[in-house]
Amino acid sequence: MTGKHNGIPGDARDHVRIWALAIAQLVSWGSVYYAFSLLVVPMERTMGWGRTESNAALSVGLLVSGLAAYPIGMWIDHGHGRRIMVAGSAIAAAMLLLWSQAQTLPILFVVWIGLGVAMAATFYDPIFAVVTRDYPTTFRSKITIITLVAGFASTIFIPLTQGFVDWWGWRHALIALAAANLFIVLPIHWFAVPHRQGARPTLSDTQAVRTVSRAATRLALRTPTFWALVVCFTAYYATFAALTFHLVPLMTERRVPGAIILLTMALIGPAQVFARAIWFAFGRSVKPSHVGIAVVTLFPVSVVLLLAAGTSSLGLCLFAICYGAANGMMTILRGTIVQDLLWTEGYGAVSGLLSLPSNIAKGIAPVSAALIWASGHRYAPVEWTVLAVSLVSAVAFMFATRFSVQRQRDQSLVPQPR
Repeated sequence: MTGKHNGIPGDARDHVRIWALAIAQLVSWGSVYYAFSLLVVPMERTMGWGRTESNAALSVGLLVSGLAAYPIGMWIDHGHGRRIMVAGSAIAAAMLLLWSQAQTLPILFVVWIGLGVAMAATFYDPIFAVVTRDYPTTFRSKITIITLVAGFASTIFIPLTQGFVDWWGWRHALIALAAANLFIVLPIHWFAVPHRQGARPTLSDTQAVRTVSRAATRLALRTPTFWALVVCFTAYYATFAALTFHLVPLMTERRVPGAIILLTMALIGPAQVFARAIWFAFGRSVKPSHVGIAVVTLFPVSVVLLLAAGTSSLGLCLFAICYGAANGMMTILRGTIVQDLLWTEGYGAVSGLLSLPSNIAKGIAPVSAALIWASGHRYAPVEWTVLAVSLVSAVAFMFATRFSVQRQRDQSLVPQPR
């Protein structure tokens, strides 16, 4: 985007927009995704609900988010990014407010179904699709900036949300989080998400975009690289979700001191941000596929460190640094590798299709890990399962880079709008 608006150069305006969208991502992730683990225990104490039931509601929300990813990606390809992200912010605020008033378990499930839609409309996948669509030549640096800022979501919102719970109780904490979505995230999405300039698109324009999205989707389904990426990201996000929601009870089972648990958890967020900053500073001179191999290798290394750490504070800190760094760079990799190994046409649809199984895996993984734990009431089998699946992710990514399709040939197969 170029030119001036109210005397502000186009480049400067775009820069402000990206930083605003980064803040919106930080608040969205912090208020919705990271809040659950802090709210679930006081909520269960008040309502008398079991851990399985409350986590089942979370899993339903993650599943809904996965199912909604593809149609939302299609709508963004059609130029509806602003409407989708504004609506997602409004739904998030409404559902958090409803959660604050919940008196029955079915209401909690309704809340997480709504939050699943909100996550699909406001988290990384939609903003990556918006940025790729509207900034086709500079999307890599913009995606990196967004993930760099959003990486502080856990660092800021975990203590902030805990403070809300301690000061006001879990119900009023949810009202505060709903207000953050309504008064911070929604206005940013309204003013900062780019919208189509000029004349309203004609029916033929809309049909052309739809044709490109469908052609890109059909081509992806026939491409081995796409399926290798499906396996890679599905395996990765399954293992990440399993560890994220079970890491604290895992360390508690080992009798790790509470201060070391807090230190371990506190290091993950800064490690994510530091890794993204390194990528931002030096990643432009390195092929994304090469960085990707380092990322998918680092995650199983972190699991090995966790297995070997025991109650050692040094070992757990090394795990947290590697674990956070792997996830921090994986977020950027997920936002850019499709364009590098496949193509940019119909990115929203292809990215949504790619996200569907991984988001479903994120929903199933915490419950699956709990079932593995329940078989012997110990976390060692969970850790070994996570290690095995993370190695599958690494091998799949290496296959994706090995069989990557030449972009020039692929683009010629995707019909272009006229």
